[in-house]
Amino acid sequence: MQNLQSKNSQIKAVIGTQWGDEGKGKVVDLLSDNFDIVARYQGGPNAGHTVKFDGKTFILHHIPTGILRPDISCVLGNGMVINVESLMEEIEQLSDKSIDVFSRLFISENAHIIMPYHIQLDCASEACDDGSVEVIGTTGRGIGPAYADKARRTGIRMGDLLNFNILEKKVRSNVLYTNKILETVYSKKPCDADEILSLLERHSRLIKKNIINTQQYFYNSVKQGKKILLEGAQGTHLDIDFGTYPFVTSSNTTIGGASTGLGIGPKLIGDVIGIMKAYTTRVGNGPFPTELTGEIGEKIREIGSEFGATTGRPRRCGWWDGVAGKISAQLNNIDYLAITKLDVLDSFKSIKLCVGYKINGEIVQYLPSDPDVVDRIEPVYEEMEGWNTELREIREYDKLPVQAKKYLERIEEFTEVEILMVSVGPRRSETIWKKDLT
Repeated sequence: MQNLQSKNSQIKAVIGTQWGDEGKGKVVDLLSDNFDIVARYQGGPNAGHTVKFDGKTFILHHIPTGILRPDISCVLGNGMVINVESLMEEIEQLSDKSIDVFSRLFISENAHIIMPYHIQLDCASEACDDGSVEVIGTTGRGIGPAYADKARRTGIRMGDLLNFNILEKKVRSNVLYTNKILETVYSKKPCDADEILSLLERHSRLIKKNIINTQQYFYNSVKQGKKILLEGAQGTHLDIDFGTYPFVTSSNTTIGGASTGLGIGPKLIGDVIGIMKAYTTRVGNGPFPTELTGEIGEKIREIGSEFGATTGRPRRCGWWDGVAGKISAQLNNIDYLAITKLDVLDSFKSIKLCVGYKINGEIVQYLPSDPDVVDRIEPVYEEMEGWNTELREIREYDKLPVQAKKYLERIEEFTEVEILMVSVGPRRSETIWKKDLT
């Protein structure tokens, strides 16, 4: 276990360690007090942070929760895909609650734009039931098609909004190509290039001053000694390379994505803080070894209000998965854990922790890539006594019930990562700090 002061303290990263929805928004909000800049490095509006701040509830999809603090600047990095229309709606909602956004939000000129036809393709693909396409269970926000165009080198970037002649040529070319797919493959209505151009032109007038070269912005900020907090979306096991493929997102959610998604050299990134629920959830299709489909799973869902911030979809719920947690700790070189939603387990007489996967009689500590093998996984559980006490009023680690501390200590022991803080409720105040960040 490493000392929080042992590495570069100027830049820290927050990483989801499960399948997303770990409570990164609250943790980033809490940590933001110590930083000048909060930057997001991947994903799009398929992610959602629900944060309670000053008695108000904010649901953010693009913009980091650091925007809620008046002295913090926020960056949308080049690794993101951005829906310009929904970003403007988000800015408007924040402005309606007296949050100044335009003076503190910087958008990478290299970030790609989610176009209306990306959303049409995404929804058409997910609705396809002829067996030609495997249904992933996406949010239908156009994330995958936008990243696909980025890889095909036909994507439209935020910087293109600054040159309408280039923008128009790209849009018309892409619409021509995409309409063939929509009409021929999916039997869907074509999209209109003029409508799309009108939409982009209208929004670009408002945000064009916010579009900058963020790589240089970070370089200068580091030289000036500013403290930077890096924020990812989704979780480690939705990473395009290391997640439960193909049931993953379309970007790198792990720590490597922070460097490529912002233009910050890996040696500059100091401590990595892994966010981990005290149990496990997942939205969409794909492997979930500890899933509870009966009464216990439903109880966790109801107590924890486990419904997606972006889509409202009910999340699949299960016991804490130590194998998934340990893999995340290794992949991201996690220094400290932030445990969220411990209070959701308050009323359970006993609690289980998955400490291994049994496959064909052998216990392993990794998640196989073969889907057929994954389907045969039997979770190996340890059972611990619950604490049967409300935790939401507790603010000191030593005042936690003995059973709760034993549960947390087992998580530390199994993942080999020390706990930094524990969340016992959605409010900022409902937090127990085990270590001092400063």
